[in-house]
Amino acid sequence: MTMTPPLPLAFEADDDFIEPARPAARRTRQATVRWGARVVTVGGDAPVRLQSMTNTDTVDAVGTAIQVKALAQAGSELVRITVNTPEAAAAVPYLREQLDRMGIDVPLIGDFHYNGHRLLADHPACAEALSKYRINPGNVGKGDKHDRQFAQMIEIAARHDKPVRIGVNWGSLDAELLAQMMDDNARRAEPQPPQQVMYRALIASALGSARRAEDIGLRGEQIILSCKMSGVQDLVSVYRALARRCDYALHLGLTEAGMATKGTVASTAALALLLQEGIGDTIRVSLTPQPGEPRTQEVVIAAEILQSLGLRAFNPSVTACPGCGRTTSTTFQELAQQIDSHLRTQMPVWKVRYPGVETLKVAVMGCIVNGPGESKHADIGISLPGTGEAPAAPVFIDGEKALTLRGANIAQEFHALVERYIEQRFGGPATVLFDSPPKAS
Repeated sequence: MTMTPPLPLAFEADDDFIEPARPAARRTRQATVRWGARVVTVGGDAPVRLQSMTNTDTVDAVGTAIQVKALAQAGSELVRITVNTPEAAAAVPYLREQLDRMGIDVPLIGDFHYNGHRLLADHPACAEALSKYRINPGNVGKGDKHDRQFAQMIEIAARHDKPVRIGVNWGSLDAELLAQMMDDNARRAEPQPPQQVMYRALIASALGSARRAEDIGLRGEQIILSCKMSGVQDLVSVYRALARRCDYALHLGLTEAGMATKGTVASTAALALLLQEGIGDTIRVSLTPQPGEPRTQEVVIAAEILQSLGLRAFNPSVTACPGCGRTTSTTFQELAQQIDSHLRTQMPVWKVRYPGVETLKVAVMGCIVNGPGESKHADIGISLPGTGEAPAAPVFIDGEKALTLRGANIAQEFHALVERYIEQRFGGPATVLFDSPPKAS
């Protein structure tokens, strides 16, 4: 009989160290986005920032202010608004006033295409009320008008010391630049594939525009670049090349990512790859909302991406098993959903009352297979009884079994234990965590 040779030992020595995965470090210049006392730094040693964009008509200042408030409360640290008409530009100061009255100091970014030079010049109150401008170099005019109108916008930004995102998009790339580069490529002895020319044109537009902006008088620290595409591999390829060629702060986003699952997965795949390599200083998930879905969903997803990578902590995390034949009851699913929803709802208040609560880890598990182990790794966790298991739910706190819940009110009792754990750990003076919990053993 042939004997299978033994497998080699995986580790030959105790010092065979496995390097923990972590996002790479990359230092860029740091932009400063201000409104009143609120200062949001982008790049440098600042955390990766979250931003979103309204889909309201900016002329409706009240409706737009309501959506900006919702986005800010969901975690968006910068909010972009469309400024496309004289009426929209005139409404911006009123919008800013409405937000200030509501106590919402999130900086506003003006999104300009085609006529931004006129709107900023004709509406100085708009130029002042905005905290940052977004300029698409592919949409600032053609020929001589391109350079002149681009310069007008940069001069206004420099005068007000407003940072500018020079946002190149492959759907509106400078047609003249692309045509010239295509012609130059065709004359090469060995022409590159059209995809390569597109990549190079995007980067050339971004870097060329940034250098012109500095020549005009805008400080390099106040320039943020983006080269948005709608394909995951395209986006990764372009940003890797862009990051090698400059130290400007970079804004990441997969443009036209799509709806629901497709948009979420594509954005996560692209942004996670780049962020793990240390590329990206601010992000947006450009998610098309489903009918009736709140605009804030894209902020939630962007925050989850950063939190999953360990780059930031926004909300307590709830670990829950997916369920299997051992978990025919829906109790653990319902409890996990209740806990997660409650934690997110309370965060605006808890951030002030309980500093550090965003780092809390809760586990709600459905059976004995992984339940105790996962619960021990969480700050507070519960292993609910699976199919055929004894009707008992051990609760683990800070890695140790603290008590066992039994009976019909396990969910409510665990919910109360989580609340009390938060109060004890994050609320300051120590309190008694367990004082005869009902039906516990």
